[in-house]
Amino acid sequence: MIIKNGNIFRGDIGFVPGDLFIYEGRITDDEAKASSDGKIIDASDKYVIPGLVDIHSHGAVGHDFCDASVEGLKEILKYEKSIGVTSYCPTSMTLSKDMLLDIFKTAADITPEPSYASIAGINMEGPFISDSKKGAQNGKYISKPDIALFSECNKASNGLIKLITLAPEEEGALEFIEACKDKVTISVGHTAATFDESDKTFKAGACHVTHLCNGMPPFNHREPGVFGAAVENPNVVVELICDGIHIHPAMIRTIFKLFSSKRVAIISDSMEATGMPDGDYELGKQHVIKKGSLATLEDGTIAGSATNLFDGLKHAIEFGIPVEDAIRSATETPAKSIGIYPEVGSLQVGAKADVLIINEQFELIQVI
Repeated sequence: MIIKNGNIFRGDIGFVPGDLFIYEGRITDDEAKASSDGKIIDASDKYVIPGLVDIHSHGAVGHDFCDASVEGLKEILKYEKSIGVTSYCPTSMTLSKDMLLDIFKTAADITPEPSYASIAGINMEGPFISDSKKGAQNGKYISKPDIALFSECNKASNGLIKLITLAPEEEGALEFIEACKDKVTISVGHTAATFDESDKTFKAGACHVTHLCNGMPPFNHREPGVFGAAVENPNVVVELICDGIHIHPAMIRTIFKLFSSKRVAIISDSMEATGMPDGDYELGKQHVIKKGSLATLEDGTIAGSATNLFDGLKHAIEFGIPVEDAIRSATETPAKSIGIYPEVGSLQVGAKADVLIINEQFELIQVI
């Protein structure tokens, strides 16, 4: 296959006019091989970018990963592919050990299909979090960081867990990091940690922040907290929900200035109400009410997002983030954060040919 005359996203170089060659599901530089199937797509006046990588999403279209349903997860993966997310990390909630084991087994039971987004890994958000910053997580199931529990969950998923959230102030956090930092990306989140506690955690091997600004104390001039520690540790990638509800657009612009697109991973944090009409839904077995793009628990606590990653990418651009930076933050940066780049998240020679064609109005034209 040849995609001709497109504005091709080339990472640090930005957009480069030209052709993209694809052979046997990979990006190639061999035009003869790419042309052997006779398939040509004219991408004149269009952007050609890597497929999006959503490393934090609980569900969509009426299905939740925590339902522990293989059929439900298939529907989520179909939806994600349809909106341009080609690599996806289904994300769990704070639940009991038995529930988590059942949930993670469903991801291991998925057989890849062309109509599905690829499962790039699992995001284990909880139960190793702080009760004071649990947000929409169920406090009943919160536990201290537990190496044995993580190992059992990872085994149940056939080793798919790529990302795990913990609160640095909880007993056993540093021991957990020391034991697991080479097996999984460790993220700080749902935490009341101070700057010093967070800084110590990052220096010990944590290198990620779960939905920056949400589920943690604010960035304060006397106690900079997780935010300040993340700024000062250059190995740390921060997640950002760009729905215009979780974080003010001015703060989104500020975060990009502080961290750069190479350290910001746009996520959806979507839940089952995404892609659905207003009404009653669930998130991690808790009742959620969706009105427009806002999803809340009955007490008004924001409960995940009702916005998909492609819309989050468009919102970031609308909020003033340069197009190239927004694209990198929805493709390259999240892929790097879980160790799957440049196989995923790039259009480099040898990469998986997960490609989106988008028009100048940033409407999705085709997913390859």
